[in-house]
Amino acid sequence: MPRIIDYPIVLEQLQSRGFKCNYHNSGAFGFASGEIKALGWIGPDDPTIRPQIRPLTRPILRPYEATLARLCTQVWLNHLPGPVWLMPMSHWAYELAYGSHDWMPALIQQIHLDPADLENRNNGSAIEFSPDEAPLLETAVHNLLENLMGSDFMLVFENCPVLCTVHHHKQLWWQTTDANLMRLIEAAVRTSTGG
Repeated sequence: MPRIIDYPIVLEQLQSRGFKCNYHNSGAFGFASGEIKALGWIGPDDPTIRPQIRPLTRPILRPYEATLARLCTQVWLNHLPGPVWLMPMSHWAYELAYGSHDWMPALIQQIHLDPADLENRNNGSAIEFSPDEAPLLETAVHNLLENLMGSDFMLVFENCPVLCTVHHHKQLWWQTTDANLMRLIEAAVRTSTGG
């Protein structure tokens, strides 16, 4: 069963790994240093993506949410060993009371957690999934991509220098300082789309 990692532990561990928190008490993390490589897996066309960023995007086939969630889980299991953390880039109290209150409690229950354990946390505490819980992570990512309206979520992979933003425009944005890992992430989407 997935478990909740308290925010002070999240902050301490991620800072010790060279990440920085971009917004106080949130799950919005980035790389503190290094040459960052980025790649966006894009569902429907998004006119808000700036022209200079378009070369960093790859289109994903329909059904967007299911395909993105499946590919994300496959990349994790095949190339990013160890647990993965899922965090709101705002905080849980906001998401469960305002931002996503109509549907997120049901999602939390679907992944075998109690929304009451998260609803009073005004921080980005993590939900940790182990590899044998991959179907639950896929369910979570699918539901987030399907339902998010204005908020974004972050995936952090415990043993790898990789971040993935689950974006409310039905997109996954990958960042890493490891060129080899970026090649593997890119190859996963090329194989999927036949490109």
